[in-house]
Amino acid sequence: MKLSGVVRQWALLACVVGLMSFAMAQDVAHAVSGVVTKVDKDAKTLSVKTADGTEHVFKYSEKTGLHASHEAAAGMKKGALDSYFAGKEGTHVVVHYTEKGGDKTATWVDDLGKDTVKSAHGTITKIDKNAHTVTIKADDGAESTYAFGKEAASDSEHGVVKGWDYTASKAKAGDKVSVEYTEDAGKKVVHFFKAL
Repeated sequence: MKLSGVVRQWALLACVVGLMSFAMAQDVAHAVSGVVTKVDKDAKTLSVKTADGTEHVFKYSEKTGLHASHEAAAGMKKGALDSYFAGKEGTHVVVHYTEKGGDKTATWVDDLGKDTVKSAHGTITKIDKNAHTVTIKADDGAESTYAFGKEAASDSEHGVVKGWDYTASKAKAGDKVSVEYTEDAGKKVVHFFKAL
């Protein structure tokens, strides 16, 4: 009987260790928002500088998706990053990526255009779950309401999630946040949401 119990405990321990190894090996997707500083066609890398000055370098491939959310290049494209971004340094993007061993691999890139993206920082004062909007009070006291676009992203402790899903389930009045948005027909449309 004692031997049987020990064997069961070892088997259980082996299963737990195996599951933990499997979970750790899974790619967790993240997102970062910034400006394209360089595209290297030969190395197949895209360099992006964030608002805090951090430079990120992402590998890409023909499997990397592309979404152009401005009129000049609307539509979905796949496998065309090097030619698409050639000469587009200064373009604002949100890069969805995975990371293994320090290498970041872009899985999807949202092109938000040049000189179209604005950012705001402040404290949430209201979340309207029916309208999919959040109202933020800036440090100067001004309040603005932001609508979430269907492509909005948020990088959470569990990886990248749809921006509205994170906001609706995790965010609350009083939270400090940062949003990156564009304006469309008088509406401020969020593309990237980040809890501070």
